[in-house]
Amino acid sequence: MPSDPKSWPSEDDEPRISRWRQRTDWPLTGLAALFLCCYAVQVLYVSASPAVTAAVEGLIWATWSLFAADYVVRFGLARRKLRFVLRNPFDLAVVLLPMLRQLRALRVLTVVTLLNRRLIHSLQQRVALYASGATLLVGLSASLAVLDAERGAPDATITDFPNAAWWTLTTITTVGYGDRYPVTGEGRLVAATLMVGGIALLGVVTGLVASWLVRTLSGAEEAAEARTAEAVHELRAELAELRRQLSGRHEPAPPGAEADTTART
Repeated sequence: MPSDPKSWPSEDDEPRISRWRQRTDWPLTGLAALFLCCYAVQVLYVSASPAVTAAVEGLIWATWSLFAADYVVRFGLARRKLRFVLRNPFDLAVVLLPMLRQLRALRVLTVVTLLNRRLIHSLQQRVALYASGATLLVGLSASLAVLDAERGAPDATITDFPNAAWWTLTTITTVGYGDRYPVTGEGRLVAATLMVGGIALLGVVTGLVASWLVRTLSGAEEAAEARTAEAVHELRAELAELRRQLSGRHEPAPPGAEADTTART
């Protein structure tokens, strides 16, 4: 087996895992959407009755358990266990660390992947779809997570969802006004994750804009060159026709033509 994990075959080379993922992609995506909704209700609906709170908490842990079961099944199907673990560190962290369970909502990105396979054929469109979907989901998840961590802390500056959303926007864009900031350890963990994700997303967006500008300018330049080439071709054709006409007018008479004319007169 190669010593470098990057040189190992991808998970798609595991036919049993590939078949399992094909069967579970959409169900797990639906569970992720349910998970995100339940977590949003849990964070935002603080005045809910004990029965509603218990039901939402039960749904959250039930969906988390199903994600954990999915990981265990894929681990069991993998022929190379170590490779599977090294290739899926995020999945393992979410399963082992319940404090990060809200980040599992990013499984909703599977929807983007599935739609990409069916509808999108351009590389630029795929990257744009990934970037926009990731930005929205990361922003929403980070806003909920930091509000959940900070709301009840002493001297907290992030105490409601609008403030959490504003903090997320300034952090993910690396602006960092400093008017809102986390004071708890969990909130700072969310902030650190968001900073890294924000830099990555900004890099993707910058690359997309640069690619679009280059593609647009290249297209305009190619169109101008094509118009110029067509005009030159038409000009050459007109010059050739003009030369043909001029050469026909000044062409010398064939021998004997002058004598025939004199005899007729």
